[in-house]
Amino acid sequence: MGGEYTRRAPLVVAVGSASRDVAAADPRGWRLGGGVVYGALALARLGLPVRAVIGVDGPAATAWELDALRDAGAEIRRVPLRHAPVFTNREDGDARRQLCHDPGEPFDATILPRTWRRAAGWLFAPVAGELADGWSGVPRPEALVALGWQGLLRRLAGGHAVRRRAAGPHPLLARADLVGVSRHDLAPSLTLGRLAGWIGRGRPGGAELVLTAGTRGGLALDLGASGVGRLRLVPAIRSQRAVDPTGAGDVFLATLLAVRLSMSGRAVRPDGGLAFAAAAASLAVEGVGVAGVSTLAQIAMRMGTMAGQARGAREGIART
Repeated sequence: MGGEYTRRAPLVVAVGSASRDVAAADPRGWRLGGGVVYGALALARLGLPVRAVIGVDGPAATAWELDALRDAGAEIRRVPLRHAPVFTNREDGDARRQLCHDPGEPFDATILPRTWRRAAGWLFAPVAGELADGWSGVPRPEALVALGWQGLLRRLAGGHAVRRRAAGPHPLLARADLVGVSRHDLAPSLTLGRLAGWIGRGRPGGAELVLTAGTRGGLALDLGASGVGRLRLVPAIRSQRAVDPTGAGDVFLATLLAVRLSMSGRAVRPDGGLAFAAAAASLAVEGVGVAGVSTLAQIAMRMGTMAGQARGAREGIART
């Protein structure tokens, strides 16, 4: 990707509930997950100052994954919950099937420290629709807001399979400048024109929607008052080994937010950092849980490897 982060990186606030994902191999019987955990850790390991507002139930409150966040430099404000989301995840190719054991409960912005409200960047990462509508009015108008939309698209009931909730207008969606979602979470009949009417509505520069498709890459679309603008492909970057796909989409979105916030204009490639974010996601699946969340140096190394492979392919073609 080239370039370095600015000397004074912008403050980012990540918000959402941590989930406990059932895992027989873990001594606790579960691992801590949720977009806020993966996203905040990705941002912190990229060198940004991170403040994380994380909803946790009793068992999650002392999870070592939160210590990993602190070790990376993030400051955490825990929101004590009687109920937080608990899931069993089953992977089916690039799609995921989930069983909900506990849907959790919502929380509002009253716990947010006043000084955090001045953040330049925000990552709203709901996992179970837990963020009250009032969160949309918290970021300053000039702040850059990213939203993990999939957390608003789940219909949850304890003891039942997670079902897809029909997409529709939402205050967080209207405030967002950058929205990430898997194509599996949206109905095939949903038109781009309708999406453009929901996402970043009224934002002066429009908004960006990234539709991901796992190992197949994805598509980034610029949305504005006039509809759909520029379209770009999200490259499919192969992992060396796929151990655990959980959190890859969250890492992708957080990394893309970091690119938008913290890299100088001359450091960003013409693809807007999509390959850089895809490289981070390809690394995320190579470790179990948050162990796969990479550093800036590791992402740069993967980008270098990709560039070397591309040069080798071009030279091979030239010799034929």
